[in-house]
Amino acid sequence: MASPERPAREFIIHGLTKDGRTFRPSDWAERLAGAMSCFRPGSAGKAGIGAFIGYSPYCVPTTVGNTKAVIVNEALRDIEPMAWDFVVNFARDNDLQMGEVCALPEPKRP
Repeated sequence: MASPERPAREFIIHGLTKDGRTFRPSDWAERLAGAMSCFRPGSAGKAGIGAFIGYSPYCVPTTVGNTKAVIVNEALRDIEPMAWDFVVNFARDNDLQMGEVCALPEPKRP
């Protein structure tokens, strides 16, 4: 669980299987992130005309090199445990590579 002392971690799901094959379909990252788009800060009860259009900040599609990927923030687990389980099980069921995102500190300016 995230706290002010320990911020939420981020994980990346790579579009490569554990044996190195490219995962298909080619738009899998956008589809997965689209399914999670309703999970966002302040979205409780937002539907219809007042709903947001776009990806959730907790599940964002991206590209690493030439490989599709999805960045998943563990805050999703606190907001909706079933959504977290869906994303993690998607990666596990499709034998996709998953790891923790490592943020490098900003370089100090002279």
